[in-house]
Amino acid sequence: MSLNSFFGLSARRPLFGSDQAVAGRVSQRLGSARAQVSRAICASALALLASAASPIPALAAATADAPRLAGHELRFDAAGNLLPWIDWNTALDREMRFYETAPLDHGYPVFVTTTFLDGNWKPTERDDTIPATQNAAGILSYLKFYALRGKHNPRTLAIARAMGDYLIEQDLTPASGPYPRFPHSTGRRQHFPQPADSGSQNDRPYEIQPDKGALAGYALLRLYDATGEKKYLDMSRHIADVLAKNQIDGDATHSPWPFRVDTRNGEARGPVSGNLVFALRLYDELVARGDIQFKPKRDALWRWIKQTQIPSAAGNGALFAQFFEDHDNPANRTAWAPLSLARYLLEKRSALDPDWRADAKTLIDFVRRDMTHVEFGVRVCHEQDEDHDAWGGVNSTYGAVLAMYAKATGSSELAREARAALNFAAYAIDEQGRARDLPTHAELGGWQEDAHTDVIHNFVDAIEAYPDWAASMR
Repeated sequence: MSLNSFFGLSARRPLFGSDQAVAGRVSQRLGSARAQVSRAICASALALLASAASPIPALAAATADAPRLAGHELRFDAAGNLLPWIDWNTALDREMRFYETAPLDHGYPVFVTTTFLDGNWKPTERDDTIPATQNAAGILSYLKFYALRGKHNPRTLAIARAMGDYLIEQDLTPASGPYPRFPHSTGRRQHFPQPADSGSQNDRPYEIQPDKGALAGYALLRLYDATGEKKYLDMSRHIADVLAKNQIDGDATHSPWPFRVDTRNGEARGPVSGNLVFALRLYDELVARGDIQFKPKRDALWRWIKQTQIPSAAGNGALFAQFFEDHDNPANRTAWAPLSLARYLLEKRSALDPDWRADAKTLIDFVRRDMTHVEFGVRVCHEQDEDHDAWGGVNSTYGAVLAMYAKATGSSELAREARAALNFAAYAIDEQGRARDLPTHAELGGWQEDAHTDVIHNFVDAIEAYPDWAASMR
């Protein structure tokens, strides 16, 4: 299938003009010790910019020795706030156009089927994939961007459909066992469909992660809202039903679902799954549509989140452990989970939680205290206890949620911090719209959820909170 056929276009109508020559080799997730900064940064400038204690002076005109990030000269204002290298509107439009040029793999854009790609759409030597997170986040990103641009580009919606179709057609467990026809959290590229023993990264064969299924179910429900295609609604209902049948009462040491489950026998691994807000979102949306059978499970889940999980963020945050597929330490806390919960509180406010302001503050304070650090004078967010890099997904999530919180509370200080974190993330995009998973990586590409699918929706949320940020260079 050609790209024009995929988008329903005439063969004589090119997707964009001439193809851009793209190059670069993907960087694997190597950990903070290996994160490389551009060699153009001189030692004295690096020491100055990395210092959290000293303000950063405004940068002068471009010089050969000017500090650079992802190939772009770093720009600061007189107060030391990081400025964008290009306005967000231009950067995001370029990135979305570039991703529309992705070649097809078994009828799907290659970044739907493959997690590790270089800047020229070439898969790397790694064949492990994270289909649920990558495509569910991608659906949310593409639907939000589609709405932001007035729903004028059918290609944006077509790619969202492709992600949903892949989840339903290629990424489900067998129709038996305690988690039948449930999305795989990990897999291998070039498997169509994923086999029953799918499992890569730190998943064992046959293991799934219930929270990733909830994320996929919620995204598919939103895709149904955008398209009216009942298959997406049916699958979201099925996922919710499987979750409800396996839900237990959580306590101080166990969440209502474990982090990992063997689909053959229900054997659990990892007592805490920190990211359960998408199960709550899924239940809430279905109950609102009349599926009242989910309300008792929804209420029990919210009770555990409200009374047990959120208070843990005021302490050691142990109930926000485990989210990322490539880790299995049961004590490994993450930033992604509390930020995602805070986002939902900020969206729903008193309709969900009469204490939404205080609870959102508890979650955000936990992340700012334990999951942020300073790079180039900018407070950025790292993923988890075991990985202190400001990957694109989590750092843009931090910027977006902090922007939403700043808007809700009227904090200009937090708004500046949020904007700087997002500006840092936007440096990862090059002039052609090609993205990288970590701004300090020299190579383009990488983990596609950190480079693209889990990034776009965060910029949209920040733009909705502060519309003037989208076009400003100041």
